[in-house]
Amino acid sequence: MIRVLLADDQALIRAGYKMIIDSEADLEVVGEATNGRDAVFLARTTRADVVLMDIRMPEVDGIEATRRIAADDALAGVRILVLTTFENDENVLHAIRAGASGFLGKNVGPDELLHAVRVVAAGDALLSPKATRGLVQHVLAQPEPAPEPSALRQLTDREREVVILVAFGLSNNDIARRLVLSPLTAKTHVNRAMTKVGARDRAQLVVFAYQNGLVRLGDTPP
Repeated sequence: MIRVLLADDQALIRAGYKMIIDSEADLEVVGEATNGRDAVFLARTTRADVVLMDIRMPEVDGIEATRRIAADDALAGVRILVLTTFENDENVLHAIRAGASGFLGKNVGPDELLHAVRVVAAGDALLSPKATRGLVQHVLAQPEPAPEPSALRQLTDREREVVILVAFGLSNNDIARRLVLSPLTAKTHVNRAMTKVGARDRAQLVVFAYQNGLVRLGDTPP
């Protein structure tokens, strides 16, 4: 059972999410928060697997709440799926850097939402195409980052190859087929790369790849 926490200051939106999620046999809403402070508290007390996090909330916003959850070692297994009306602003980058594993617009349909919750709960990253474009654009718009030779040097040739494919949005199964590996081996390479570069999840690995020149805008998968 995937345990889901809802964090949104609008009661009607929470009610809609709850109805959709609780209709599925493998999903369950275990708590509701109206602000980021309560979201952090309930993430600790409900043992949620996934938090559906709004960005614009009173007292503590969703970005700061995401940062607090991601920084808490006791909540290392909690995945955060950010939902917002604004997919193409700087919040894309801020949410991913804070530790979000997924980013979707609030206009998604029920099937897309359910798919996103399951994907994020499984440990994968999920970004809508619009959010991905926004993420890349904001990464590239930042001042030229200082190179991280130590982090890059830690990656094996195979791990670099895998990081590049992750940056293009390929899943573990896609990577396995592309590199003629087993899905388990592909997942192991991804996890090792994340550990070496200090990425919480695949979304942060995408940021790392663009910031360090492993992938550039306009590139196509090798």
